[in-house]
Amino acid sequence: MAAALLLRGYLRSRTRLLLWSSLGFLGLAVNNVILFVDKVVTPDVDLTLARNTAGLVGLALILYGFVEEQA
Repeated sequence: MAAALLLRGYLRSRTRLLLWSSLGFLGLAVNNVILFVDKVVTPDVDLTLARNTAGLVGLALILYGFVEEQA
């Protein structure tokens, strides 16, 4: 939900920090979906690597957006 609101804000104002934040929150949302699939749907399958990768990508996008806006 946060990613959608940030993306809507980006489409209105074209502020690049909103774009990077929405992409980062999308990565964190994917992380949560993978966590649900890992723990509830298929508890016998280990999706830790995919989950951590999605979280890392999401945080890296937010961090990149912050650094890029600061420069």
